[in-house]
Amino acid sequence: MSAAPHPVLSEALARKLRSVDTPTICNALELAMGGRSAQGFTRGTLVAAPQPMAPMLGFARTACIRAAQPSTRPAADMRQLRLDYYRHVAPVNGVPTLVVMQDLDEHPGIGSFWGEVNSAVHEGLGVAGVLTNGSVRDLGDLSPRFPILAGSIGPSHAFVHVERIGEPVEVFGLRVAHDDLIHADRHGAVLISPCYLQALPECIDRVQRKEAPLLAAARGPGFNLAKIEAAMREADDIH
Repeated sequence: MSAAPHPVLSEALARKLRSVDTPTICNALELAMGGRSAQGFTRGTLVAAPQPMAPMLGFARTACIRAAQPSTRPAADMRQLRLDYYRHVAPVNGVPTLVVMQDLDEHPGIGSFWGEVNSAVHEGLGVAGVLTNGSVRDLGDLSPRFPILAGSIGPSHAFVHVERIGEPVEVFGLRVAHDDLIHADRHGAVLISPCYLQALPECIDRVQRKEAPLLAAARGPGFNLAKIEAAMREADDIH
């Protein structure tokens, strides 16, 4: 999906960020920040569907669900909340959105919100993808162009329903607020702070230049410890 112009995210910048994987974004953020960090990204192993998964980029549209018990709201209120949810996550003026959905059940994933229908609905709305600690199902029928990062795989939707929308959520150790910029792929997700955003293209290029000498040496003939040392010196000289 092509990103539209945005106050902080131009089409060219969005294209650059989507051209690399999330580990590269994490490395580039370290350069932009001037040091490493142990926060701002997901933790643990996530289910990536479908495979292969292209990187996704979008401004967070947060929501919470439950599935272990039916909602106590009247059916009409539930229909309206679901419509409000779809309105909440749909891109406006082409600015990319990415759903970040927290399953609030004691054991997340009992009932899946994400399957054949919602992957098609969200793709049709133009949503860039989803990050959730809940489950995913219908693996053989998911849209091949809609990326889903989930906490588990399950067969049923149980009593799944939207609880609330637009509030801060936490999934896999990552705290996300409405409109946070998220980059994600099969490795997980990372939050991109606006203060580092414009520096990322140059930092991505630096990451790739710094890795190139060691990769070339390791994949070339006659690789040995001396070539490791020489490649490390060359990488250190790249600023």
